[in-house]
Amino acid sequence: MLMYQSTRGKEKAVSATQAIIKGIAGDSGLYVPTHFPKLPKLPEEYCQYSYPELAREILALYLTDFTAEEINGCVEKAYGQQFDTPEIVPVVKAGSYYFLELFHGPTYAFKDMALQILPELMKVAAKKQGIDKEILILTATSGDTGKAAMEGFADVSGTKIVVFYPKNGVSFIQEQQMRSQAGRNVEVIGIEGNFDDAQTGVKTLFQDADFTQQLADQGYLASSANSINIGRLVPQVVYYIYAYVQLLKKGELKSGEKLDVVVPTGNFGNILAAYYARKMGLPLGVLLAASNENKVIADFFETGIYDKNREMYLTQSPSMDILVSSNLERLLYEAADSQAVNQYMQALHSQGKYQLADQQKQKIHDFYGLSAGQSECHQVIRDFYEQENYLMDTHTAVAAAVARKANCLKNKTLIVSTASPYKFSGAVLEALGEKAETENFELPLKLQQKTKTQLPQGIAELSAKPLRFAKVIKKTEMKQAVLQFLQK
Repeated sequence: MLMYQSTRGKEKAVSATQAIIKGIAGDSGLYVPTHFPKLPKLPEEYCQYSYPELAREILALYLTDFTAEEINGCVEKAYGQQFDTPEIVPVVKAGSYYFLELFHGPTYAFKDMALQILPELMKVAAKKQGIDKEILILTATSGDTGKAAMEGFADVSGTKIVVFYPKNGVSFIQEQQMRSQAGRNVEVIGIEGNFDDAQTGVKTLFQDADFTQQLADQGYLASSANSINIGRLVPQVVYYIYAYVQLLKKGELKSGEKLDVVVPTGNFGNILAAYYARKMGLPLGVLLAASNENKVIADFFETGIYDKNREMYLTQSPSMDILVSSNLERLLYEAADSQAVNQYMQALHSQGKYQLADQQKQKIHDFYGLSAGQSECHQVIRDFYEQENYLMDTHTAVAAAVARKANCLKNKTLIVSTASPYKFSGAVLEALGEKAETENFELPLKLQQKTKTQLPQGIAELSAKPLRFAKVIKKTEMKQAVLQFLQK
């Protein structure tokens, strides 16, 4: 059985079902597999697999205490009619790059790839663990996780979900999606602060013994839908394997040929999933983390120093406006050990920074980081639309802009496209030379008229949905807000 251990090393290894339910380890570490399973077949042997078929095979390697029937049931519910293309994740060539489009799910962002299946995995895990408490999902979001998590957990029996988001740190469409979310078991709360404040607040709640006891007394067990939960990360491994297989099938790659990957990077889960796929034997080359003006990750890979002591910029790629990238801890564990991870995390908490030893930095030498500013992103959006008739959102543009100027890319390159351009219509219109306006429901229609591209149905219908949530609190009030919600 594949087990999961904490990056902090102070807790016994647990099964997949235990790791998924707990979300975060008792020593505040993140769960990582004790070893990486190897792909049982060569990539070319998967060429006839559909996305759900591939997902079943890969998830079975990681979730070894789930039965085949349980995994099949989860996959069947997760990857079906809620996606607007039968491919689930198309790979589109534009110019010299391949774009892995992860935004064809119900919320039009890559988070759907994991958050459509996480509720199903959690239900099975709770049943297998004999848990009779209701599961309370606590989640911080920089824009997309919140909506995707609520979409997955809405009205799922035995669960409630509370989403915290930075009040002035998400796009208009992202906020409208969250505030209009249906479901009797959901709550959305704005935070006076940034994403790091929300994320730190959620982590603090998990470490609060008094809060945990209060939940238990009311019949609740807390867990997370953020990418700190291994149940979020493992499903993301699948789409990198699927992308490579699709390029083989199209004749764009030869068997064994390396593929470089560029990922717009915030909390580091998406690019970490590519690393996990490579550890399984997928022939991926350079892993390039693309940052916006909040370039703490880009600086880290260049210098080996992680330093969050800097201003947080609010950008047009808000899902990347992050200074504390939680999943980087999992990569640190691969480069060092639990003792070193503890030291780094203590230094981050007390001093706001840490520095990798040279030997540890060498172990992650295939990772690179670069950043791109708003003008570069606008240029790349404009160039790809005018020259390739390909429209991308502002986060994908960060990756494309970085790819164009990177010296480290030596192979054919996959750019991870993380969101529909319609979620950031104002910024995309601005990039295309239109006058910048206050964000509103007219902008997606204007973008559709200008580009003659397809406006997603869910965004087109958003203006007709009533806003259900309006609460905004200080970050110090998060605990009380959760307890009040449970009293409703």
